[in-house]
Amino acid sequence: MSIASALGFGRKVRYAIVGLGDISQQALMPGVKHTGNSEITALVSSDREKLGALGERYGVEHRYDYDEFPQLIASGQVDAIYLATPNWRHAEFAIPALEAGIHVLCEKPLEVTSEKCREMIAAAERGNALLMTAYRLHFEPANLDAIRRIRAGQLGELVAFTSCFCQMVDPSNHRAGNGIEAGPLFDMAPYPINAIRFLFGAEPLEVVSAVATRHPGAGLGELDDTFAVTLRMPGERLAQFTVSYFANQIDSLIVAGTKGSIHMNPAFGYGPGLEHHRKIGEQQDHETFKATDQFGGELKYFSECILEGRTVEPDGEEGLADILVIEAIVEALRSGGPVKVAPLARTRRIAPDAQEQRLNPVKAPEPVNASSPTGR
Repeated sequence: MSIASALGFGRKVRYAIVGLGDISQQALMPGVKHTGNSEITALVSSDREKLGALGERYGVEHRYDYDEFPQLIASGQVDAIYLATPNWRHAEFAIPALEAGIHVLCEKPLEVTSEKCREMIAAAERGNALLMTAYRLHFEPANLDAIRRIRAGQLGELVAFTSCFCQMVDPSNHRAGNGIEAGPLFDMAPYPINAIRFLFGAEPLEVVSAVATRHPGAGLGELDDTFAVTLRMPGERLAQFTVSYFANQIDSLIVAGTKGSIHMNPAFGYGPGLEHHRKIGEQQDHETFKATDQFGGELKYFSECILEGRTVEPDGEEGLADILVIEAIVEALRSGGPVKVAPLARTRRIAPDAQEQRLNPVKAPEPVNASSPTGR
């Protein structure tokens, strides 16, 4: 029986926000109210000032330190959590929640190893709970339009993909001081990797090459700040991407086929509306899609699935699939040669018409003890 049927029509899913950094404060929390089916009933952070200020701002009575997470799980105060801790702390909080039957919407990457991802998936099965990887672009109109056009054959047979996704990260940001798991390969590469997989509708076979560099001017010490990767896709198709913590901001991709191409610029952001520059045969056109609240949209979808007893897309295996590619990239960097990607059969793909969300954007309030990766 679904939560909605058990507890009455109009029921809202009660969320704990676990991790109160920039992404939670500026992107997720402001849009919870206008989903219509979600509410914040608990906050989790080690920062007492954040807990106090954000608790007052959103009217949240239940506030917990990270060490008190077991008490939250046992409290009966939440149905689900939105998990936005550092990448390497996802399993730490997701597994006990899932085993207790509490649903988890987990920021990408799902975790930093495939082993931890599989442990989270298994915990969801044991607890009969939903685990969703927070790939907001699975609900965003411009990305879904590209999928529709590719599936309709407008681009012909896909041949190649290329992407450049960069931001100049502040050396004082936590991403700069916690090794490769916090760097651009784990933080930013999931976006082009996931786009490659959902646009091609296929899994990468091999990391053909991977190169990482460090620029002294980045001020990031021993952290590799820029990565360039080439992937081999089924059918001798190629996909390439560059991610960087040192180049000026850009998020762009091109997917090209035998009949046409789509250039998305911007492609991965969540502020302004995303854009298509399309060429089909000799005809060219440009379209700017209306900006949406991407975080509110994915939360609304996740709550709908909880309330209606439906499975989710993107699920835990979707997050695992991208980590398998990243693990192969890490091995290619170590070995200096090509590396096969561990196979994972994915039979479920995005359903554009069922998943598209068009909530209007919301204004981000002033953050409390948090800043963007760029320091702005």
